[in-house]
Amino acid sequence: MDGHSIPVIRMRDVCKVFALGDIAVHALRGISLDIAHGEFVAIMGPSGSGKSTLMNIIGCLDQATSGSYQLNGIEVSGLSDDELAGIRNRELGFVFQSFNLLPRVSAIEQVELPLLYAGASQRRERAAAALAAVGLADRQDHRPTEMSGGQQQRVAIARALVNEPSLILADEPTGALDTRTSEEIMALLQDLNTARGLTVVMVTHEPDIAHHAGRILTLRDGLLSSDERVAQPRQARDELSRLVAA
Repeated sequence: MDGHSIPVIRMRDVCKVFALGDIAVHALRGISLDIAHGEFVAIMGPSGSGKSTLMNIIGCLDQATSGSYQLNGIEVSGLSDDELAGIRNRELGFVFQSFNLLPRVSAIEQVELPLLYAGASQRRERAAAALAAVGLADRQDHRPTEMSGGQQQRVAIARALVNEPSLILADEPTGALDTRTSEEIMALLQDLNTARGLTVVMVTHEPDIAHHAGRILTLRDGLLSSDERVAQPRQARDELSRLVAA
């Protein structure tokens, strides 16, 4: 069977319950969904809707209380912490709103870190190639304090790419950026999705950002309230051209 016939993400009746003292908080109430290889999916929802909990489960940072979650056909529920860490390093690339860069470490060393954890060879060469892929070939030796917010987010994306993951998880990737820089980052994510075929799952609270994706999942009260295909996703490069011309 072709590996790409298996969804990257397959969830069936996923529930998550948190215990706060004697109170059970139902963060997810039976989520079922498939995300195929090469999709660009945005997750939206009001505060408390469960989107962060869902992202943490997708990213193997937390586990469901009940239900099934398969990542590339592997049942994740019930894996040990070490097994989950291995999956995160092999299969997933993370991009965060706050960049999560080490303040006194150069860009190329930041990007090398996942390779170091994995014991990979040719780390410097692979890190340099990842930085070049996000347009930062000339910023390898710069530290975060010497880069703009957009450049720092590009370093974070390069770090997410360097292990050649099957899935990029972006949590509010434009939340700390101005409009033009946000469109630059969305253009990069769209390019990685279309040119490289990378699957991208992104949490955002901004409808304009969500409509760069080809599919929008909306959560409410721990339930999947809508699953919308976007007929004509916003093209970030077109938005950038309009901003430059304005």
